[in-house]
Amino acid sequence: MEFAQLTAQQKIENIIATNSVVLFMKGNPKFPQCGFSAAAVKMLTDAGAGEFTHVNVLEDAQIREGIKAYSSWPTIPQLYIKQEFVGGADIMRELHEAGELSRLINA
Repeated sequence: MEFAQLTAQQKIENIIATNSVVLFMKGNPKFPQCGFSAAAVKMLTDAGAGEFTHVNVLEDAQIREGIKAYSSWPTIPQLYIKQEFVGGADIMRELHEAGELSRLINA
């Protein structure tokens, strides 16, 4: 089946399964479209993520709503590391301040 024909849930599952670090965000790492997405990108960069996969939810309304249902988490950005949902910007900040974000990325 072609990627374009997949449901939003199937697209999300495929993206998460094939990339070790995925940030569902508003905008992109070079031009985030909200402060929380900008903060998430900075935390990932500071934690040593280097190149990571991002999904601009503003480009696809089905993905934007689908990721909220997929994770049962109401806000964006959302971070996945090694197929596990980590959380949004608040959780990322807590993990980053404790040094855990870097450990998760580099484990």
